[in-house]
Parts: sequence; structure tokens; C-alpha cells
Amino acid sequence: MAVALDSGSRLRLVILPALFDEANRMRKFTLDVMRTLGTGGIDTFLPDLPGCNESLAPLRAQTLSSWREAADRAVRSFGISHVLTIRGGALLAPAGVPVIAYAPVTGARMLRTMMRARSIQAREAGHEESLASLADTGRKDGLDLAGWPIGAGMFREMEDAVPVAGACATIDQGDLGGPGLWLRAEPGSDALQAETLASLVASAMQA
Repeated sequence: MAVALDSGSRLRLVILPALFDEANRMRKFTLDVMRTLGTGGIDTFLPDLPGCNESLAPLRAQTLSSWREAADRAVRSFGISHVLTIRGGALLAPAGVPVIAYAPVTGARMLRTMMRARSIQAREAGHEESLASLADTGRKDGLDLAGWPIGAGMFREMEDAVPVAGACATIDQGDLGGPGLWLRAEPGSDALQAETLASLVASAMQA
């Protein structure tokens, strides 16, 4: 399953979205970017990673490796010319296709952020969960983080995962102005940031 805005353009972009809790906060923003790119003649495709959205695959069984395979299939299926990664999507970027990376982040940093949030919630509920104990559990048995059941295989891979090298362009959050939407407590969008990101992506694709 994928959101596809396809007019048959020669410029065709697969978007590998932000992951886990950031995916929820940034989905509307991602769709706004897709619509804006479409008005400029760029076709866009946002696939559901296995275990996410409409996928029937169990999320706990997924790994970064299985998600990378899905990303590769999406690139081949849609005849893609470029890939845009958003945040943790940079951990899934396939080889052999030009990649534009927006605010890429390491797997370890994502895990730390989610584990810190879980630790704070546990403390507020009256019990302690240290980051070290959570990491030990995650490596052995997997862990529920921010409502996402992350399997042990996924957890271990994320600890060492870094954005794939060789992006043809990297777009920093400072290029958009204002704080990143992944920092918000609730899902949302920002029309100006969406238009700016779409403009920067279009320029990189047409360079």
C-alpha cells in the first residue's frame, strides 16, 4: 500500500518517511510536501513500511533490514528517479538512486529519545526504568516505545544504524526555518516549511 500522486512524470520520488512516533507527528506535513511537489510536475509515492499504517505484517517482527528491502521494492515498482528520506527514513535509503536527506538522524539517537520519554512516564507513574535497563530489555526481548512494539532485532540494528552515506543533497532543519515538526507534542503541519522543503527537493532533483 502507498499514497501515490502519479501523473506519469519523468521525475518520480519515493519518500521514506520519519519512523515510529515521529511518523505520526509528520505524516500530514509529508503529504503537504507531496501535494506541493505535484503542482510542480513531480510524482510522489509514500509507501507503507511493513507493520505500519495499512500493512498487515506484524510490526514486532520487522527489522531495519526488512524495511530496507521494502524500500528497494518500492523504488523498483514505481520506476523512481530519486528518493527523499525524512528523519529516520535516512536509515533505509537504497543504493543506486539519488537520495535527498531531510534532517537525517541516527538510530541510536531515536532510541535514546523514545527511551527517555518512557523513563519519564514511568517515573511519573511511581516506578523507575533506567535507560540502561530499558536498553538491556530491548536487546533481549524488544521493547514498547511510544506505543510502538519494537522487536529485539529492530532494536539491536537501530543501535548501530547511521544514515546511508552518499546523499546527493542534505537539507537541514535550519534551511526550512522554525523548529522541526517532530518536536511537537501532537501531529501537525506548517505550510511555509512544507513549501520550502518542496522547493529545495525540486531544485535538487532538477540540478
